[in-house]
Amino acid sequence: MLGQSVMRKFLFYSLFLLLGSGRALSQQNAALVASNPQRVFVKDFSFHSASLQRDMRYRVLFPRDYDHGGRLPVLYLLHGLYGDYLNWDTRTGLENYARNLHLLVVMPDAGDSWYTNSATVSADKFEDYIAKDLISEIDDKFPTIRNRDARAIAGLSMGGYGAIKLALKYPGLFAFAGSLSGALNAGQNLYAQRPEFRAKLLEVFGPDGSSTRIENNVFLLVSASPQTPYPYFYLACGTSDFFLETNRAFVRQLSSRKIPYEYHETAGGHTWEYWDAAVQPMLRALGRMLAGAARAPEKCGRK
Repeated sequence: MLGQSVMRKFLFYSLFLLLGSGRALSQQNAALVASNPQRVFVKDFSFHSASLQRDMRYRVLFPRDYDHGGRLPVLYLLHGLYGDYLNWDTRTGLENYARNLHLLVVMPDAGDSWYTNSATVSADKFEDYIAKDLISEIDDKFPTIRNRDARAIAGLSMGGYGAIKLALKYPGLFAFAGSLSGALNAGQNLYAQRPEFRAKLLEVFGPDGSSTRIENNVFLLVSASPQTPYPYFYLACGTSDFFLETNRAFVRQLSSRKIPYEYHETAGGHTWEYWDAAVQPMLRALGRMLAGAARAPEKCGRK
């Protein structure tokens, strides 16, 4: 029994090494994948972010057909406040829910940054870290389809805000933006409504009227007229969530501007139980959206 356990660990370690290099799996490890047809595989990486001038971690969930070759769409899945890059994988059934999706799921670490270039800490350029450094890192390391039609971003709470904000500011990067229980008023008055968030929100966004606060207010950003059409927005919020009204208000703006979106309200609060349930239909919507991307010829460059 001990020998079999050691051999199994060795085979899994060999598989992870190959996944990390971006090469096709060996025949030996391909057989291991075939013996676990419902499994997807995850591996953790780190890289040096030029924008942050520090090493940052991320986890990648690989599709079960990764060894079949070809280029893949990518979903960037953002964590919430007080969370980290492991949360989506360890606190939901993401591996099970994504097993039939032909895409990479990248889960970056971002601390309590609100995915924003800080107004008060010049070294904390977390918007640039995601929009510039991380996407380049993933496109360079893995066989991705390097255009917006095959790239999505989503998140929960702080990550929902980050996903919507980044999609609005960089519409040429993403075809799909998803938010579950999004803290969409982060750039407005959230610090007054939730005193426990006040110190960090003021550090990131600055005082009322600051340029950082204005430039990262999704309710103002959605009123712009970008040269590239906005991505498709997917929003969901629990009916017992304290962010329900701000989500409804943002959806009204999307509707008034005739921006393509879908919005779902179901029972639930600001909890992992809700997010575990809500991520499943979001992934199905994303799968429909990206259905043709993996088969489409790759376009050159990235906006």
